[in-house]
Amino acid sequence: MALSDRVNNYCERIGPEFWSEPLNAVTNAAFLVAALCAFVLWRRKTPDDLPALLLIAIVFATGVGSFLFHTFATRWAALADVIPIALFIQVFLFFALKRFLGLQWWLALGTVIAFFAATPFIGRAVAPLVGSSGGYIPALLAIFVVGAFFVRKDRRLGAEVLLTGVVFLLSLTFRTLDEPLCARIAVGTHFLWHILNSVVLFLLLRVLIRHRAG
Repeated sequence: MALSDRVNNYCERIGPEFWSEPLNAVTNAAFLVAALCAFVLWRRKTPDDLPALLLIAIVFATGVGSFLFHTFATRWAALADVIPIALFIQVFLFFALKRFLGLQWWLALGTVIAFFAATPFIGRAVAPLVGSSGGYIPALLAIFVVGAFFVRKDRRLGAEVLLTGVVFLLSLTFRTLDEPLCARIAVGTHFLWHILNSVVLFLLLRVLIRHRAG
């Protein structure tokens, strides 16, 4: 299979043209807005926090990569879409374990490596229930697990992490329903995943920044 091969993964796409997924393409602007809002907060609260700045840049890259995928709809564009998202999950989890839960860096890194290795197996196990969204189930579980431990250390910020998990659950629901509801909703529901997922990423960044700011 060539990287230039076209793919058709979402309900809204009706042909090979660049703007065949207008809602799915345009709603990627939500990721750029999330990155901008997080950057403003970062500048005001913790301008010396380079890991947070790195995560903000990854959110921006997520918006760009997803836009490319929902316009060009090729295998190379799919990589531009999934790589930033996967990178954000691993990097954020590392710093969440280290900062929120107080784990030593080597233990946090080992946990992230184990999480990364287990993700494909968990994704395949739940695929019969949630389809391609199965790959994000481990990230959903990680948010709730980290939030449950974090709330014992910081009641307010821990509760915000748990609330973010609820938003992510709703976001994943819309991603999962895109194909099953395609016959009833011509544009699909994937665009709602973009909007809600951008909220999730901003909320996670906000907790990271506010925690560092004290």
